[in-house]
Amino acid sequence: MTVRDDGIADTLAAMGPRLRAAREQCGATLTAVSCATGISLSTLSRIETGRRKPTLEVLLQLAKAYDISLDELAGTAPAPAAGPRTPMPQRFGDDKAVLPLTRYVGGLHAHKHVLPAVDAPPARPRQVSHDGYEWLCVLYGRLRLALGEQDLVLSAGDVAEFDTRTPHGVANAGPGEPVEYLIMFGPQGERLRPRTPPAPGRGAR
Repeated sequence: MTVRDDGIADTLAAMGPRLRAAREQCGATLTAVSCATGISLSTLSRIETGRRKPTLEVLLQLAKAYDISLDELAGTAPAPAAGPRTPMPQRFGDDKAVLPLTRYVGGLHAHKHVLPAVDAPPARPRQVSHDGYEWLCVLYGRLRLALGEQDLVLSAGDVAEFDTRTPHGVANAGPGEPVEYLIMFGPQGERLRPRTPPAPGRGAR
């Protein structure tokens, strides 16, 4: 007897990239997710790269960590109901709070980060690199951005954009107050596209 899979194989094949996109939308590293869920780093990595199929227990843990439904992970979620849905902030290591601002998985998405106050400026933040492109805007406080060999301190209103294949890391430049910033992230290298022409007499610099 032949058993029809009705797209199950395709759904499972897409699960790894969807989980990765959901994690990146939260601004979390594999290490942070491993610490928060108790799932080993190697297991998470193998699932995201498609070398291992996730169990239902693992999917439930990750769906809860990423504040996303199983239907959304499987790509079978119905259209959202009318009216706004308030996203829940998530926490991944060092008490950093991440508030997703977009509800879909994949494509250009946004989230807000809040780093707690520190007593003294920290050591140079640990850097990571991965596919994608990021646009970052500081809303409040002072943010230290370690980008490749550069060290930048950004204040409210400052913006930075970069290819995330460049090693990068952030920390509260402190001391004494939290720092809030917005991130727009394109996991496939998607970028913001300015459409407003320059004002008369103000050409591109």
